[in-house]
Amino acid sequence: MARNVKDIRNISVCGHGGAGKTTLVDQLLVQSGAMSTKPSVDTGTSICDFDEEEKHHKHSIEAAVVHFDHADKHFNLIDTPGYPDLVGQMIGSLSAVETALIVIDAHAGIKVNTRRAWAEAGKAGCRRIVVLNKLDTDNIDFPALIESIKEIFGNTCALLNVPLGLSDTLRGVASTLDVPSDTEGAAIDPAEISETLIESIIEVDEAVMERYFEGDIPSANDLSKLMVQAIAAGTLTPIVCISTKQNVGITELMDILASAALPPSALPRVGTKAGDTVTLKPDADAPLAAQVFKTRIDPFVQRLSFIRIFSGTLKKDSTVESSRSRKGIKIGPLLEVQAATTNPVDDAGPGEIVAIAKCEELHTNTSLGEVELPAITYPTPMVGLAVAPKSRGDEVKLSGALHKVTEEDATVHLDHDPETKEMVLTGMSELHLMLIQERLKRRDKVEVNTKQPKVPYRETVQANAEGSYRHKKQSGGAGQFAEVHARIYPFPEGTAPDEFANKTQFPQFKGSHYHEKNNFLWVDSVVGGSIPSNFMPAVEKGFLARLKQGVVAGYPVQNVCVEVHYGKDHPVDSNETAFKMASSKVFAKIFKDARPALLEPVVVLHITVPSDNVGDVSSDLSGRRGQMIGMEQAGGGMTTVEAKAPLAEISTYARTLSSMTGGQGSYTVDFSHYDVVPANIQQEIISKAKVKSDED
Repeated sequence: MARNVKDIRNISVCGHGGAGKTTLVDQLLVQSGAMSTKPSVDTGTSICDFDEEEKHHKHSIEAAVVHFDHADKHFNLIDTPGYPDLVGQMIGSLSAVETALIVIDAHAGIKVNTRRAWAEAGKAGCRRIVVLNKLDTDNIDFPALIESIKEIFGNTCALLNVPLGLSDTLRGVASTLDVPSDTEGAAIDPAEISETLIESIIEVDEAVMERYFEGDIPSANDLSKLMVQAIAAGTLTPIVCISTKQNVGITELMDILASAALPPSALPRVGTKAGDTVTLKPDADAPLAAQVFKTRIDPFVQRLSFIRIFSGTLKKDSTVESSRSRKGIKIGPLLEVQAATTNPVDDAGPGEIVAIAKCEELHTNTSLGEVELPAITYPTPMVGLAVAPKSRGDEVKLSGALHKVTEEDATVHLDHDPETKEMVLTGMSELHLMLIQERLKRRDKVEVNTKQPKVPYRETVQANAEGSYRHKKQSGGAGQFAEVHARIYPFPEGTAPDEFANKTQFPQFKGSHYHEKNNFLWVDSVVGGSIPSNFMPAVEKGFLARLKQGVVAGYPVQNVCVEVHYGKDHPVDSNETAFKMASSKVFAKIFKDARPALLEPVVVLHITVPSDNVGDVSSDLSGRRGQMIGMEQAGGGMTTVEAKAPLAEISTYARTLSSMTGGQGSYTVDFSHYDVVPANIQQEIISKAKVKSDED
C-alpha cells in the first residue's frame, strides 16, 4: 500500500449537525468511483452512518473513516458527528489530519458546533477549508453570510467560487480565480473577488508578488502551488460553494481538495524522545512514529484501533516500541478501512491511516515508535448519571459493557464512587448519555436504571476543639482498653504541613503525618510514653477510617489537623484494635464540637451565548447560587461569560441553556474548589443523610 506522501490528503469533515457532512462524504465516494451505490442518510443506506443507532436517529454518532482517489491523489476522509454532545469524535479525528473541511448550512449559517469545529481545528494545528452547502434552499442572503464568516473567522476567508443562482435557480458555480465568461445569476460577481483573492494567495512569495504588481499575472499552475503555501501559512482560508442535494459544485470541490488540501509534509509534526523535542520526518525510511486516534468495538467484539502514521513504515505482524509497553507491542494484520468494511494490507507509510484489530494493548492516545506524540486532549464531561443494571446478576456484564464505551469515547468517564456506593457514568450531555444507554441495550444486551448521582460533598471543621475517649471492653478472657486525648484544628487547603505543625500549637510535637488526598495532618505530641509508640500506627488507622466514613453526614473529611497529646494503656488489655477504636471515636467526638461544616464542589463555567441572552444567563446563575466573574466578546454577536457555581446546581444546566438560547448556547465546566455549604442547605443535606450514629 506504499504511496508517495506528497499524494496523500487527510481531511476531517466537521461542522454543526444538519449541515450535510455525511451526505457530502457519501457523494464524494460515489463520484470518485470508490462506491457504486446511491447512499442516503434518510433511508438508512448511508456509507458513513452504518451503525444501527445512526440509522435510527438519522445522524452521525461516531467518526467514520473512508478513502477514495481523485486527480492522482489519495484521500483519507473522516466524517464526524455534528452535535456538540459528540465533540470527542471530532477532536480525535482532527489529530490525524492536516485539513479540516468545515461544512456550513448556507440557510442556517454559523451555529454552535461550527464555531467549535473552527476552534478545535486551530488547536490541532489543522488548516481549514469552509464549504457552504444547501445553496438550493430558500431565503439565503449570500453576501450577508460571507460577511458573517469573515467577521467571525477572519478576513483570511476568501471565496474560491460563487454560486450561479440560489435556491431553485441554482445551476452551478463559477471560479473566482479563472472567471468564466458566463456568470449570469452569480450571487456575487466573481470578477470583483478575483483580484483580491490572487493578492492573498501570492502574499506568501515576495518575488511573485513584485512581478504581479509589475503586470506579470501568475499562471494557474503557479497559483495552485502558492495557494497550498498560503493555506499552510494560515493567510488564506478557502470558501467553496456546493449543493449536495442538487449535485452542484461537488466535482469542483474534489478538484479544489486535490490542489488546496495540505499533504502530510506541509505541516511539521513534533514529539518527544528522552525528554527532547523531535521533529518528525514524513519519510518511509525514518523511524516509526504513529498514534492511535480512535478506538471502536463493533458488535462482534472486534476491537479496532485506528492509527495515523506520521513517520516511518508500519508493517503487519511486527513488534513495535511504545512508551506504554516495556516489551513492545505485537501488531497483527493491518487493515485499510472503508466505513464498515476493512481490507488487509501488508504495510503503511507516512501519511496513511490504517486500523489494527484485536490488540488489547492499544488505546486511544497510544504512541507507536520511540517518539511520544502529543496527547489528544478532550473536554471534561459535564453531565453524570448513576447507573445500575435492571436485572440482578448483570453487574459484571454492565461493568464490561461500560468499559467498552469508555475505551471508544474519551469524553465518557466511569467512576465507582466509594463514598456514595454508586457507579457514575459522566458524559457531555443528556443526549450523549441517552445514546450510550441505547448502545448498551443493542450491542451488549444490558439495560440500566439511572438516577442523578449524589454530589461528592466533604466534611470539615471551622473551629478548634479537644476531648478524650476511653474504649473499655470486658467480656471474659482478654479485654480491650485504650484511652486517647486529642485536639482538632481547621487545616486550610494550601497550608504547608511543616509550617503548620511547627507553630506554637505543637511546641513538643514528635512527628507528623500528612495525607495529601484529604489534606489531613495528624500530629504526635505524646510525651512520657502515655501511649506506647507501637500503638501509634493503630491510632493513625483509626483516624483514617473515620476520615473515609465521615462524621455528620457520611461524607469524607478533609482540611483538618488532629493532635494526639495524651493517652493511657493497660499492660494486658491494650492492643491495636482497642487504640484504633478509641482514636476513631475521639475523632468523631471532637469533630462535632469544632463547628462542623459541609463543603461542596464549585465549578468554573465558560458559557458562550448570543449577546442578547447574557441577562438571562446572569439571572439564571443567581438562582443557582452562582456568580458571574467576567465576560468577553466572542464575535458574531456572541458573548462568553465566565462564572462560578456549585456543582449541585448545574446538573440540568445543559437543558436550561439550550432552552434559554434556542440551542445557540454552549458551555464548558471545570472543577475549581470546595466551599462551605450555606447553613440552611447544609442542615437539609444532613437531615437526609442516612448515617449510623456513633452510638449504633
